[in-house]
Amino acid sequence: MAYMVSGGLAAAAILAAGIALAVPAIADTAGESWAPKTFTLDNGMDVVVLPDHRAPVVTHMVWYKVGAVDEAAGKSGIAHLFEHVMFKDTDDLADGEFDSIVSRRGGQLNAFTSWDYTAYYERVAKQHLGKMMELEAERMTDLIIDEDPAGSFITERDVVKEERRQRVENNPGVILRERVLAEFWKGHPYEITVIGRMEEVSALTPQDGQDFYTKYYSPENAILVVAGDVTEAEVRALAETHYGQIEPSGLVDGTRLWQDVMPLQATQLITHSDPKVRQPVWFRYYNGSSMLSDREFTLALEVGLDVLGGGNTSLLYQALVEEQKLAIDVGTGAWSFLHDEGPTLIYATPSPGIDMQVLEDAVMAELRSALAAGFDEVDIERVRNSMAASAIYERDSQVGMANNFGSWLAIGGKVEDLLSYPDDVRAVTAEQALAAVRKVFAEDRNYIEAHLLPEEGE
Repeated sequence: MAYMVSGGLAAAAILAAGIALAVPAIADTAGESWAPKTFTLDNGMDVVVLPDHRAPVVTHMVWYKVGAVDEAAGKSGIAHLFEHVMFKDTDDLADGEFDSIVSRRGGQLNAFTSWDYTAYYERVAKQHLGKMMELEAERMTDLIIDEDPAGSFITERDVVKEERRQRVENNPGVILRERVLAEFWKGHPYEITVIGRMEEVSALTPQDGQDFYTKYYSPENAILVVAGDVTEAEVRALAETHYGQIEPSGLVDGTRLWQDVMPLQATQLITHSDPKVRQPVWFRYYNGSSMLSDREFTLALEVGLDVLGGGNTSLLYQALVEEQKLAIDVGTGAWSFLHDEGPTLIYATPSPGIDMQVLEDAVMAELRSALAAGFDEVDIERVRNSMAASAIYERDSQVGMANNFGSWLAIGGKVEDLLSYPDDVRAVTAEQALAAVRKVFAEDRNYIEAHLLPEEGE
């Protein structure tokens, strides 16, 4: 079980030139055989079927349209805590029985929480799909939450507190990122990391858990995604049997706590030093965009960012790592697959002996030079084909595709957007990509600069 603090850093994988050149043929073939199906049960539960008949295996996911963004003031961390509690006792399942039933059938399972959603999945042989639906339906309706100090809610609350100590408070890079995002999203529901604030998690009560469960864990607030060796008819019959009988709570009105992200009002520097840091890192966070709210601009931005800093063939990497030897790594990225606008960032790790200010000056000089000169059409073509190819090859992964559809639909996206992505990204022009990155990295834009540093004297 895990929580997602980044919402997914969007960066296309760079493929070999031969693969990239083969994209049109791949796209044509995939379009004929790969056809997602969607329908909605009478109780409001949405269903997506992603056929993949290469092996008798299925990936079964249930996505709830609730995440850290929906938490009440002072109740941070409850969405992630609840993900833990969902693996515990129900009326018909003892603690640990859910896991053992799946593992005895040779399956895999996990769950994760983001600001925008919570998801649960199992991957099993096809004949066990009905059982997976039975298990998920059981914990959708009959989870046990009580005041017992040895019960699931209170014990898992202690587990989450320890998880925060290990994964956040013991990790200098995560501490710095948490501080940066708290400033970047100040006043926005994304401001608090998904795992929550320690003091607020400690104060969560079983009644808080019961209220959260009653409101959000209802079929009309869920999306079922099944990828694998199944047909729409098979999934429909099983879904109606196991999920279709569940009455909606009537408490879900579709409203979420999403809101516009305000532009940064000032430029600031945030530093974090720690004896565990062996290699300093330099960051700049700028206001970015969201694929959901401004698709055309965000597609152009992602292409432009990939040309600038998307791997060892990018302009910044070639200049600063290969030629000038000032950095051992440099790159750009964007958190563009959240519902609300995420940051666009540029980062670099200095070579041994290189001062942070020297690195910053060099990175920004190369960035300004690249934006002034414009992009070569060859670089744009390479990146467009690579990003399109990556999207197409993701269809080879059941879990990957179930994740893509579930996460996109959970924030209000449309199936058509995912199907058209390869063609849409190939349609981005050099002019559009250049305009997008020029806008984000404009000289008059405020930003948050962040330095991860070894402890002084280390």
